[in-house]
Amino acid sequence: MIGMKGSDILRIVDALHREKGVDKEIIFMGIEAALVSAAKKKLGMEKNIVIEISRDTGEITALDGETPIGDFGDLLGRIGALTAKQIMTQKIREAERDVVYDEYSKREGQLITGTVQRYEKHNVIVSLGRTEGIIPWREQVPGESYNPGERIKCLVLEVKKLGQRVRIVLSRAHPDLLRHLFELEVPEIAERIIEIKDLARDPGHRAKVAVQSIDHKVDCVGACVGIRGSRIKNIVDELNGEKIDIVRWNDSQEVYIMNSMKPALVNAIELDYENKRAKVFVEEDQLSLAIGRRGQNVRLASKLTGWDIDLVTGTPDAYEERFQVHADGSRAPRPAAAEDAGGSSAADSGEETSADAAEATDDPAAEETPPQAEE
Repeated sequence: MIGMKGSDILRIVDALHREKGVDKEIIFMGIEAALVSAAKKKLGMEKNIVIEISRDTGEITALDGETPIGDFGDLLGRIGALTAKQIMTQKIREAERDVVYDEYSKREGQLITGTVQRYEKHNVIVSLGRTEGIIPWREQVPGESYNPGERIKCLVLEVKKLGQRVRIVLSRAHPDLLRHLFELEVPEIAERIIEIKDLARDPGHRAKVAVQSIDHKVDCVGACVGIRGSRIKNIVDELNGEKIDIVRWNDSQEVYIMNSMKPALVNAIELDYENKRAKVFVEEDQLSLAIGRRGQNVRLASKLTGWDIDLVTGTPDAYEERFQVHADGSRAPRPAAAEDAGGSSAADSGEETSADAAEATDDPAAEETPPQAEE
């Protein structure tokens, strides 16, 4: 840099601007700051050194106070020139970091496509073009494999500065990834004709998405599924086979919870608004479907609706016949019912199965069912 012609400096600034994407003014200011620092190390830190580079010609003007400095290159010498180069490189890196941060911090919460580069311990490094992102182990989907060179879609979860680097955290497991994939595949959602009201996800296994149509002429469930399932298939393929249930949202909590429990058929629902707890009655042959494999169906329905769900076999009348209500509001089997139900299962006796308890269920009969869409 020292001893170069002005035209050479302009060419270097232009090349750095194109290569790094850093504003030319920032590069000029970085070079000037580097030269000032190097000059002060040579002449003394107390000196009032001012250096300006012409933005038009690239010529360097150096002043010690108001006194022009002669041959600036000879003054600094080789060591000073190396110092200036090191400082300039640092300034350019800081400017480049700021450019990357400004670009990607605006994309937090958005969908991005990258290319898998490599693994570092349990983390996946993804090339985003001019920089790299990281998918930490906790944001990866169980069972997914990421092969170098593979193109994948991720959610930009967090962008922050770490020293001279920018750390871009990506996610494949976040529920909002599913939301953005629907916006990408279903034009009616992107155009706000259909609204995603709620979603719940068990990454890599199953998800439930509640939708509502703003335009009553548009069937929200059918639009999300697509002709012969084409739209939902593209999303399932992107998520490597994760099953997706499309649920019709309803402002009636009873109807909404009933819809969320599909593919299981529900007899009736009783709501405890004070504790936001729902008692869902199903036939015994629907209990396995209602619970789902390892409690997946009832757990996702609970997350989707925001209600704690207790599953009960039979009907409300049959349930009341079997249980008596104490003064404190608690229930216990009536003596006759308990005697009749001796040795029977919880489902047979009409006892409750909560969403939390269902999570521990691993009944082979409660096999996972294919994605469901309402009729």
